[in-house]
Amino acid sequence: MATRSSVPAQQNAPNYLVPFIIVTALFGIFGFLTSLNNQLVGKLKEIFNLPYGPSMLATSAWFFAYLVFSVPSGKLIEWVGYKRTMVISLFIMVAGALLFVPAANQVSFPLTLTAIFVLATGVCALQTSANPYVAILGPEHSASARLNLAQAFNSGASAIAGWFAARFILADTTKVSDAPSQAHMLEMPYVYIAAGLLVLGFAVMFMHLPTINLTSAFRPAKDGDSLVDRSIWSYSHTVLGMLGIFFYVGVEISLAAICIQFCKVQGLNNVQIAGILVTVYYLLIMAGRFIGSALMSVIKAEKMLVVLGILGVALMLLAMVTHGQIAIWSLVLCGLANSIMYPTIFTLGIAELGPMTSKGSGVITIGNVGGAVVPPLFGFLVDKINFQFAFILPVLCYLFIAYYGLSGYKPRKA
Repeated sequence: MATRSSVPAQQNAPNYLVPFIIVTALFGIFGFLTSLNNQLVGKLKEIFNLPYGPSMLATSAWFFAYLVFSVPSGKLIEWVGYKRTMVISLFIMVAGALLFVPAANQVSFPLTLTAIFVLATGVCALQTSANPYVAILGPEHSASARLNLAQAFNSGASAIAGWFAARFILADTTKVSDAPSQAHMLEMPYVYIAAGLLVLGFAVMFMHLPTINLTSAFRPAKDGDSLVDRSIWSYSHTVLGMLGIFFYVGVEISLAAICIQFCKVQGLNNVQIAGILVTVYYLLIMAGRFIGSALMSVIKAEKMLVVLGILGVALMLLAMVTHGQIAIWSLVLCGLANSIMYPTIFTLGIAELGPMTSKGSGVITIGNVGGAVVPPLFGFLVDKINFQFAFILPVLCYLFIAYYGLSGYKPRKA
């Protein structure tokens, strides 16, 4: 297959640093909001007196938006370009954050789920545009390292969200007992978030970003080329990449959302400390992505994916057979196993797609719906059995990810 010429990359390389920094900041935004939503599981469980399974609907509402809007987001990129899609995404997120105000006033679980869904719709479009945009901003051979670096800041913001939730949303649950008062604790944080997103939306609107509308530069092709005549669903490495993202997001969100409750079961009842462990979980993801980005210059991305998939299996098996501090840290250390998985699967999944890159991005982003499916299923297993045996589900997720790095990532011709 033909690959992108190195000439355009060399000519535009000096202009890529500032756009990369700007878009990397956006990675921090959707990382923070996604992680914050994961921490709402414990809060909603207390406000509405729910078991683990139904309380996980907070993650389902968030990631169901990816199933509905991932492909339309790819179409939106084709119509208006990457930059305008990012701006539109931020304004949609403002609307979703503001919906938490009536949801808190009415103490309504369905309205809260609606607010989560709308906010996630904006995050979905932002992620669909930002991921391939970072991959395209430079040589194709270093796309995985570049996306891992950007995703490291995503994880850093996710770590801050864990601390933020423990400090401002979860820490005061013992001071009030009525549901309306607890629900109102969600109101002001999201008002501030809406204000910040509004400012950021206007800021991005007036910033200069290189115009890459159709990604034809990523691999030139003409009408009638077999590359563009094929359905995007005929690319097995892209479809399997979508499944890899499905299982990865499912396991990452499940472990993050259940971490505080798991700490309580293992005898750690201090919510502040448990919240710090959630932060450590995300900091390990961030550190792993920085390290992985550097190592990818000497180690192939797919090989690292296999190793970390096996590490995830080992840690989950250890959490299944131990108790107390060992079990807790087995879960927390999964952050290191998770580190490079998302950006590596994503870049392997859009490899050699050329002008089909935006469509491939939309398909792969559908995989984020794993966060809507796996966590409730995990919560159901916890309710029906217990935490230890429920960890068999993350084990299966890690096994598929290891398979993708071993064989599933390879592009195959029709």
